[in-house]
Formats: sequence, structure tokens, C-alpha cells
Amino acid sequence: MKNYIGIDGGGTKTSFALFDENKNIRATAEGTGSNHETLPGSFEQAANVIMDGINELCRQGGITVKEIDAVLMGLAGIDHPYQMEAMSEELEDLGLENFSIYNDGFIVIKAGVGAGPGIGYNCGTGTCCNSIDSRGEMLQIGGFSELSGDVGNGHWIAIEAFRIVYDDICLKKRKSLVSEYFAQQTGVKDKDGLLMSLIKIQGLEKEKYIRILIDAFFFALNKDDEAALEVADVMAKRGADFICGHLNNMTFDPGTINIILSGSIHTKLPSDVYINKLKEAMALRSERSFNYIKLNKKPVIGCINWIIEKAEN
Repeated sequence: MKNYIGIDGGGTKTSFALFDENKNIRATAEGTGSNHETLPGSFEQAANVIMDGINELCRQGGITVKEIDAVLMGLAGIDHPYQMEAMSEELEDLGLENFSIYNDGFIVIKAGVGAGPGIGYNCGTGTCCNSIDSRGEMLQIGGFSELSGDVGNGHWIAIEAFRIVYDDICLKKRKSLVSEYFAQQTGVKDKDGLLMSLIKIQGLEKEKYIRILIDAFFFALNKDDEAALEVADVMAKRGADFICGHLNNMTFDPGTINIILSGSIHTKLPSDVYINKLKEAMALRSERSFNYIKLNKKPVIGCINWIIEKAEN
């Protein structure tokens, strides 16, 4: 029996799975985020997170690290060859062999369409857009936060939602259902209360308030709130920029192109308003036909698909 390990490493959590050669899952584990860019210990700390997960899979599967036939990982923050080399060196020092590292955006494509070409657009903790074209060439766009104009991820939406609330309460610019929802959840209804909430947003309750702000945005968006719709327009147009960047730089055979939408913003939150805007923006920008796939399986499945594809080739 072959022992294959797939790893999906994000900014907030890392998912691990042990597979056999028939793609059956034999064990799973979950660890903390493994994006070296968000960890104080950088590559060394990220490598330790990864090895802890691998060791847990080996424990569950009754095997040793030496008995692993292949490991394939998609890691957030691996955007340049030097980052891949630095992470590889750390993992090799910890005794790992027979492994491949890619940006996590590429395993989304392999999870969504297997061996075929496609464009993966991910909006979760961060934003990135990746493609594998009809020749097998690979390209990443975005993933550098403000530097690459990333939008649509959870933290970006939370900031935009807070700005809407600030403009409503502090500037009296425009009433918004974002503010109404935020007030219901936090009790904040005036300027002093809003400014005091910054302490919690920037402190120990950061994740709680980010969640509230994201929920407030989608609550308002589903009710056609003007301020929320404007933000959704920005998300859709920038998303179209990223996807069209792949169309401009890569080679896709004639026919429908698969676009895999992944990350919590695309797959978990209860709103298709933004998704429909993205489709409309793409229809205006390109005459190609697209098949939009909301990724309904764990991205780590893309790892085993890729491992088996490599083995067969």
C-alpha cells in the first residue's frame, strides 16, 4: 500500500490528510496556520507546524515518516522560488523527503477539475488567483495584499464594513444596514461606542469582530443596501481583473474555461449577489464562456489528485 500525504496550509489553519493509492483517506489532522509570512518564526515555525501534522498522520496511520511515498503541499505565502527553497530547506532539516511545495491556489484547481486546465480564484483569509493552462503552464496573480490590489478576502471585507459603519455613524454620510446589523450584535450605536470598539477589534476580540463585520456586510448585501452593493462592485471588478490577467497571459484551448471559486467568501457565506456581479463583469470583459465551480470539497483533495497524476505520468 502506498502512503501519500496532502497538505493545505493557510493563514489560520492547516489541513492534513493521509491517502492510499486509491485516493482513500486513511487519516486526517488539523493544525495552526502555516503561512510563514504571518508567523513570528517565519519558515522555521511554519515547517514545524507542517511536521507536527505529518507526524500526527503517521501516528494515526501506524507508519513512519520514512514510509511516506510522497507529500504534496499547497501553502499560502509561497509566492516566489526563493520562498519554496527556504521552506524546502527547513523541512529537509527536519527529515522530510519526497515532497513537493506549491502555492495553495494551485491545489484548488486540482481539487476542482483534476488534471484539466482552469483558473482558481480564492478569497478566504487572503486573496490569490492561480491558473494552470492547457499546456500545463502555471501562473499566480495577486497574493501580495495591498501591493497587488487584493480585495474580497475576509479581512478586506471587515475593513470595508467598518468604514461603512464609520461613515454612517461618524460622518452621517449615508444610512446603511451594515450599521444596523453591527449595532444589533455589539450594542454600538454612536461615535464614542464605535471608537471604543476599535480597542476590541485590535485586541483579543479581533476575530469575533471581524466575523461580525463580515456577517454585517453580507446581511446588508442580501437586502440590496447601497453601500454594500458599492463594495461588491469593487470586489467583482477586481476579481474580473485577476481572472482576465490569466486569460491575457496564459493559453487556454477553445471552449469553456473552468473557474474554480474557493475560500469562505466564495463558498460558505449566504450570498450570491457578489458572485453574480463577478459573472456579469466577466461577461463584459471577455467573449469566452466560463463554467463557475464553487469548490464543495476540501482543497487538500487537490493534493492527492496531483500526486496520482504525477505518478501516472
